Amino acid sequence: MGSLFWQRKYMAAILQKWGDKMVYFKDISYMLSHVFFMAFIYLFLMHRFSKRKTLGICFISFSVLNALNYFKLNLFPDSGLCYFFADIVQIFTAQFTGLFISRERNSRVLFIGLSASNYVIVGSITASILYIYTGNISVALVGNVLMHVVILLVLFFKLGDIFHNFYEWDFRKEWWELCLIPVFFFCSFSCLAFFPYTLYDHPENILVSILLMITMLVSYVVVLRYVDSERKQVEGYWKNVMFESYIKGLESQHYLVEQAERNLKILRHDMRHYSIMIDSLLDQGEYDAIRNVAEHINEVVDENKVVRYCENLVANTILMKMAEQAQSYHADLRFDVLIPKEIPVNEYEFALVLANLLENAVFSVKDLEPVKRYVDVKIHCTAGYLLIDIENECGKEIDFDPATGLPKSRRGESHGLGMQSILAFSDKLEGNIDFYFEDNRFRIILFVNF
Repeated sequence: MGSLFWQRKYMAAILQKWGDKMVYFKDISYMLSHVFFMAFIYLFLMHRFSKRKTLGICFISFSVLNALNYFKLNLFPDSGLCYFFADIVQIFTAQFTGLFISRERNSRVLFIGLSASNYVIVGSITASILYIYTGNISVALVGNVLMHVVILLVLFFKLGDIFHNFYEWDFRKEWWELCLIPVFFFCSFSCLAFFPYTLYDHPENILVSILLMITMLVSYVVVLRYVDSERKQVEGYWKNVMFESYIKGLESQHYLVEQAERNLKILRHDMRHYSIMIDSLLDQGEYDAIRNVAEHINEVVDENKVVRYCENLVANTILMKMAEQAQSYHADLRFDVLIPKEIPVNEYEFALVLANLLENAVFSVKDLEPVKRYVDVKIHCTAGYLLIDIENECGKEIDFDPATGLPKSRRGESHGLGMQSILAFSDKLEGNIDFYFEDNRFRIILFVNF
């Protein structure tokens, strides 16, 4: 009996010691996961706050997550309900942190935050597997850190640009359906490895967990590359539209120059006859007739001037093309343009924005009565700022998209992409874009302070 008592006591001491080691191991492992989660969202999201403030917010969130770990692992380790609710609060805290520090708050940011949770859970599962097979805490924690570091570096250097482009460029309304991918992966990982039973309780789930991790990594690569390919296709489409307008504008400009040269050659040829005519009129004292001849010559010269709205060749070509299009609808573009030869923005992206805005404005007025068929256009691009202010009459009410805040196109879904590309251009330069509709007049103002 005495021997059995001491055996039981010895086994209880071993179990207690093993339990303490497990709690210590889980505390460190979870803390490492939170560290790398914060590193992930800090690296892959564009921040709305300063670097110091962003790091401070991440540190506060990290502290809250660790406090909840202590609550569920140390204070109430046997309570499944406590574990469940602590996890829910941790998930909310982590995802809210990503949305809060991000410059944008939309489905793309949520997708990146949910993806970060999945990538760090891979490190935790790796640590559990190593501990089960080795029984060594140090080996498991080192493996945890190495797995986290490898995943973070591979993602940053191999998929970092795709993540950033996915964050910045979006030509659809939202990407909520993509968020289901990390959600289902996270739920699968949680059920297999953590709750309600862990890998320590069912080590037969280890192989399934490893295969699921590989599936997740491959799935993310495929999905993100598909999204990036679609983004490039949309960008390529709009670049082709811009270059088409640019080429047509150059063709029009070349035709006008050739026509002007022909007319001026004719004028030079006729100048001898005009000179004889003026000499004859001088002899006769017909000064009014001489003035009429001079006015006619000036009119011919003015008619053959090549229109030049600004010094920048690309922008001037687009403005000429849009003016020509407006003229075909008997509409008038009232220009106030100040664009130097060299501008502080990508001139092709800038020209694409001008083409989209002016085309939308001309389309809005082309069916109005002649007296309202005009567009007021103010475009100033200097070293200090960019201002685009376009105002025109509208025959119908303008509807705005509640998700994006952009005016909805009445010409079909594909045309709305042009307005979203304008918004992306403004966001890229950290500018402001505002829309106004009042008394059947629509106005758009884009301002960037360099």
